[in-house]
Amino acid sequence: MVVGKKQDIRKSRVPRKQKKIEKKEKREKKMFPLKLFGRWSSEVEVHDIGIKPYINLDPYFVPRSTGKYRNTFHKSKSHIVERLAQHMLVAGHQGKRHKLTSGVLGGKMYNAVKNIEKALEMIENKEKKNPLEVVVKAIETAALREEIISFQVGSVMAREAVVTAPQRRVDKTLRFLAQGAYRKSFNKKTTIAQALADEITASAAGKESFAVREKERIEREAAGSR
Repeated sequence: MVVGKKQDIRKSRVPRKQKKIEKKEKREKKMFPLKLFGRWSSEVEVHDIGIKPYINLDPYFVPRSTGKYRNTFHKSKSHIVERLAQHMLVAGHQGKRHKLTSGVLGGKMYNAVKNIEKALEMIENKEKKNPLEVVVKAIETAALREEIISFQVGSVMAREAVVTAPQRRVDKTLRFLAQGAYRKSFNKKTTIAQALADEITASAAGKESFAVREKERIEREAAGSR
């Protein structure tokens, strides 16, 4: 009977530890209410269940992990704004062609983050809401669900439609947002911050934007390859 009592005591201690941890977390949140750039709350709900674990919205003042998550499958632990800034540094490829150069932002994380902050401020002034909500909505709307792979069968290149992995869905959407912003600002009077704000706003609304067009094009090709 003594052993049974000891086991009951041990079991009863587990919830107490959890309560202490929860109280500590609540106390820390009250003491340090971190906001992105000291202005916007990161408490944004992601409605798309498929990509929800791959969009990190932990509270950060400056979204920069300084290479902490540089492994392939650890990048989803970085803040979503930091991942967007990394795509702004390198616009990426479309097919085999490298897209328009990132210009003065290439290799300069500070300039990329500063221009994203300006873009978020423009979105806030236009939409009258937390700009992070608009960014998350843009990713959910423009995230493609399937794409095409090519493989060789004998001397013929075959194409097949495949379901896109959730982490790749987020990555490709961020790449399309960056490429669309550079398309609108390259050799034009529009600044990169204004172009990025317009691209994110249009993608969130499901209107004509580069990211939404690319999503529809790829999914249309995948539907024809089934």
